[in-house]
Amino acid sequence: MPMDRRTFIRAAASGVAVGALSPASLLRAATGPRLQAVAFDAFPIFDPRPVLKLTETLFPGKGAQLGEVWRTRQFEYQWLRALSGRYVDFWQATEAGLTFAARKLDLELTGEKRDRLMGAFLQLKAWPDVPVALKTLKEAGVRLAFLSNMTAEMLRTNMRNADLEPLFDQVISTDLARTYKPDPRAYQLGVDVLQLKREEIAFAAFAGWDVAGAKWFGYPTFWVNRARFPVEELGVAADGVGTDLSPLVKFITG
Repeated sequence: MPMDRRTFIRAAASGVAVGALSPASLLRAATGPRLQAVAFDAFPIFDPRPVLKLTETLFPGKGAQLGEVWRTRQFEYQWLRALSGRYVDFWQATEAGLTFAARKLDLELTGEKRDRLMGAFLQLKAWPDVPVALKTLKEAGVRLAFLSNMTAEMLRTNMRNADLEPLFDQVISTDLARTYKPDPRAYQLGVDVLQLKREEIAFAAFAGWDVAGAKWFGYPTFWVNRARFPVEELGVAADGVGTDLSPLVKFITG
């Protein structure tokens, strides 16, 4: 079948050799991708393991336990404050969770140790597969954004650490709505900022509960299940699942 003028122009603009395109690729070139953007939670992009490693360094033999209690309280405090209308931002809720966890485990959390542990959240690096995957999506014309409970300052600092700033179009913190995911108002920020329909934005989640929240909101959802957790019993499932970003790229670009 001969290629119509519109298909040719779109394909040429994409930088792809037109003669090498398959019929399915020609269709995508003519119509554009169904998914126009990807909104990422922070942790499919940033590796949090150094934070947990530091807990063991500072509290030998207790680090794993401290990390578990801290992580649990970190999110519980966010959700409790969002539900009760007593909002504080991610940084403050994280610090409060750390203080509680140390007290619960009867650990001496000095000011120096607290500052080092909190500071680790500003020194995150990207997972090894991230740069190539994001560049591939960017080259395919897909818009990239964060949609995270982290503050914008935390996100931007870690983007600089990981040399990812040129790849992202938007940095969206739920701090804008003074709430946290999985509140629908938090997910709505992606629609409002990107000016796209929710079905045009894929949400890439790190946690199973975030998968559920995004699906309930109406986003096509991909679970970057790096920790290989079981599926949450919340009555919904991700549209796609992988343990790194390579399957996400295929999910978005076909």
